[in-house]
Amino acid sequence: MQVPIVLFWFRRDLRLTDNAGLYHALTSGFPVLPIFLYDEDILTQLSSKQDGRVQFIHGSVTALDTQLQELQSSLLVRYGKPLEVLEELVQQYAVQAVYANHDYEPAAMKRDQEIAAFLETKGIPMHTFKDQVIFEKNEIVKEDGTPYRVFGAYKKKWLATLSDASRASYPTARFQDHFLKTVPFRSLSLEEIGFEASQTVSFPASLVPEEIIKTYDQTRDLPFLAGTSRLGLHLRFGTVSVRQLVQQALQLNAVWLGELIWREFFMMILFHFPHVEHRPFHLEYEHMPWLNNEDHFARWCAGTTGYPLVDAGMRELNATGFMHNRVRMVAASFLVKHLLIDYRWGEAYFAQKLLDYDLAANNGNWQWCAGTGCDAAPYFRVFNPEAQTKKFDKQQEYIRKWVPEVGTASYPAPLVDHALARDRALKTYKAALSTARGITSR
Repeated sequence: MQVPIVLFWFRRDLRLTDNAGLYHALTSGFPVLPIFLYDEDILTQLSSKQDGRVQFIHGSVTALDTQLQELQSSLLVRYGKPLEVLEELVQQYAVQAVYANHDYEPAAMKRDQEIAAFLETKGIPMHTFKDQVIFEKNEIVKEDGTPYRVFGAYKKKWLATLSDASRASYPTARFQDHFLKTVPFRSLSLEEIGFEASQTVSFPASLVPEEIIKTYDQTRDLPFLAGTSRLGLHLRFGTVSVRQLVQQALQLNAVWLGELIWREFFMMILFHFPHVEHRPFHLEYEHMPWLNNEDHFARWCAGTTGYPLVDAGMRELNATGFMHNRVRMVAASFLVKHLLIDYRWGEAYFAQKLLDYDLAANNGNWQWCAGTGCDAAPYFRVFNPEAQTKKFDKQQEYIRKWVPEVGTASYPAPLVDHALARDRALKTYKAALSTARGITSR
């Protein structure tokens, strides 16, 4: 006779500590079989077989299995389509329930709805929980119940709603003897899921020195310093707990806390306005007459625009999978405003290259730079790359690291003149917006 068990499905929460869904599974009264599924539908869309994100996931999953084996359990790892894998598992085991944590991306929610519907036909409930954010869905909304569209007002309500309970950790360690005792399952190598290890990629630490957080507001805009937390990758895959980070931010730095709130704001925007995944938040920008010059786009991707700060950022991204946040804003603004290239081209390139790629944050930040998103100051913000260099990389330490040929004859002339490009962008946006509003008012 099969032993009744529950499944805990690891997704964007690759840790044993302070894990909401895992805590509820461990306290369900049944032994917990932990599983991780390499999603075939996602992995087959990736263009590089040396994708650093897959390598990071593989390392994190391996580390999880090692920790579980120390508890006389093991992580069951499969590759395939999640629905098909779960169909097999409920035939193989006496599954009483499936536990997981919420995901807020449209494709993930559709996947979960389909799986929950299948499980229901088998009489198996699927329980999901809030874990990767402090507040989700309709927890931070206006008095009339509608979602916020401007960050400042959202942040004010977020801070006013924050309580000891909302940031309290889940004591999963107390119940770790409730994992199903198993012999170790066979692990999957990178090659078995269609990838190979890169010898050049490196991953930031999940533990950040307190001094970096304490001085974050003073150093975060200086790309030549290691003055940011670099925790985006760990937040994306849940190898750190957002509740613990918020506790740390409350003690050490309000500006850093603000960045964690920005992350939740963009996730809330994607949840309430799923059209932003493919269309502008403000639909009146939908028919912008982008120039979309493919040669200019290729020059931007390669970091040969003739604007050193932009080029340094793009080369850092191409080489490491990371770009400093201040430089991300300058590079994104340059593509959209100076070159009049559709922000979605840049968004897709970042999605392909960034180790810390997150749909909500990437989309939200690109739309912020493009002026098409939720922002109190729309299209007329145009970053001047030279002014930004003088302010944030005055000695050109960052630039010289990534663009050593700057100032020599081998460095290209600027693709466009800043003043002319800025004027062209403002006129183009104004005309497009005027046309859109004229059409909608008829």
